[in-house]
Amino acid sequence: MAAKKPKLKVISLGGLQEIGKNMTVFEYNQDIIIVDCGLAFPEDEMLGIDMVIPDISYLEKNKDKVRGIVLTHGHEDHIGALPYILKELNVPVFGTLLTIGLLENKLKEHGLMDTTRRHVVVPGESIKLGSFNVEFIHTNHSIADAVALAIHTPVGVVIHTGDFKVDYTPIDGGAIDLQRFAQLGSEGVLLLLSDSTNASRPGFTMSEKTVGGVFDRIFEETPDNRIMIATFSSNIHRIQQIVNSAVKFNRKIAIIGRSMLNAVKTSIELEYLVMPENTLIDISEIKNYNDNELVIITTGSQGEPMSALSRIAASEHKQVAIKPDDKIIFSSSSIPGNEKMISKVINELIKKGADVVYEGMADVHVSGHACREELKLILTLTKPKFFMPVHGEYSHLTSHKELAVSLGMNKRNVFVMSIGEVLELSKNEAKVTGTVKAGQVLIDGLGVGDVGNIVLRDRKHLSEDGLMIVVVAMEKESGAVISGPDIISRGFVYVRESEDLLDGAKKAVADVLMDYEYKNGTSWNYIKGLIKDELKDYLWQKTKRSPMILPIIMEV
Repeated sequence: MAAKKPKLKVISLGGLQEIGKNMTVFEYNQDIIIVDCGLAFPEDEMLGIDMVIPDISYLEKNKDKVRGIVLTHGHEDHIGALPYILKELNVPVFGTLLTIGLLENKLKEHGLMDTTRRHVVVPGESIKLGSFNVEFIHTNHSIADAVALAIHTPVGVVIHTGDFKVDYTPIDGGAIDLQRFAQLGSEGVLLLLSDSTNASRPGFTMSEKTVGGVFDRIFEETPDNRIMIATFSSNIHRIQQIVNSAVKFNRKIAIIGRSMLNAVKTSIELEYLVMPENTLIDISEIKNYNDNELVIITTGSQGEPMSALSRIAASEHKQVAIKPDDKIIFSSSSIPGNEKMISKVINELIKKGADVVYEGMADVHVSGHACREELKLILTLTKPKFFMPVHGEYSHLTSHKELAVSLGMNKRNVFVMSIGEVLELSKNEAKVTGTVKAGQVLIDGLGVGDVGNIVLRDRKHLSEDGLMIVVVAMEKESGAVISGPDIISRGFVYVRESEDLLDGAKKAVADVLMDYEYKNGTSWNYIKGLIKDELKDYLWQKTKRSPMILPIIMEV
């Protein structure tokens, strides 16, 4: 009997039914390759969490099979988790010049430059990783050097578009390589994984070039005032257009925000950002120039509390203060969930007399993701046998599925997946066959994964209800109370104005300790439980609140 042929497994560990932490695993026989390795930003209820990365338990179990990590572009939601993942899986990383350049900034911070094997590839090139042959295809996105991947496997060709849009007039001159997508489509594509971020938006995404015209108009209409522009630090094309307008209207450029400085420095070094000499000045030099000679490019377009623009809005920035009639442009769209923070910053800036231009007031931003007509184009050119929408929340993935079905695809051949689900493919069939462990690992400071649901639940409890600590000293042999109970309250009530309440709480604890009969060997945990229950009832009765209660018994 012939041996059973191995199948191709496709497993997403992030980026499905969520925004961010994109990571896809391709496995065939004894070989695994990973596409992208991103982070997500914490949700509101993740108190104190800095970032969220994928759970890679499955890869750690199969680390001998992993041949490499392939990157589609340099955005945080595609490369941000790499420093953490590379500490567990030291495998080679492949990406285009700018992508690797931006990754190296992260590796330096984490002390991983010497141990990480980095390989720069160019669109059109192919690399062999075990049973996979990975081909890089030039695309357009809101960051330079973005690529799609054609992964040639023993069962057929898989195309992963990465994040993309179809821009016929891109800033860097290289339009998306539609010819290669068409060529692969005519040769036969087994599976397409395609970006679903804008799958609900009709029409086409406007060209990045349109923003340059809007900048020119704003600069022309603002001859006398200082101009500040907040945008994403990775959007080098946008920064190039700001530079072009600044040069055209004889203004110097100053940059604030660490991520913006890093991105601009790397892009100038790698010649992705072109500006005449002496255009860029240090932020400390702005006092030497008139307002009409300056443009300040800053981070903080999402209203992040510690970003440069938020600190300027709150009058907490050392070098920049808002002047009345400053023109401030938000050249970005709001990431879902950030609307409140952005609106807060805009309000503060307007209160200080600034003239603020944001989304909806002028076309100062275009998306980096394909809308429905461009998604149709890729589906039509590649003609995949099977289709898996990726990169988006559930509504985006289902919109993309409906789009494929409207073009004539059988809906049984379109897979709207969850992270951890395994899609197995042979040359002629595809089906979901099971799941692997997947989820999120929370990063808090230097701690990776040491904060879980229980810690977050405690933080939520503390943040909402406060804390009460009860300290009692007891005699080990007899169980007699030697001193206390003393009560310390934090975040529950203002102590000076609540002496009666706290005295009552002390009395309630003292009474429970008096009433219970101590037997030698009674565990302190039992006594702590009694204190907790009594105090909880008392405080609820008096305040209708339930702080976290921590009894501490000192054995004497």
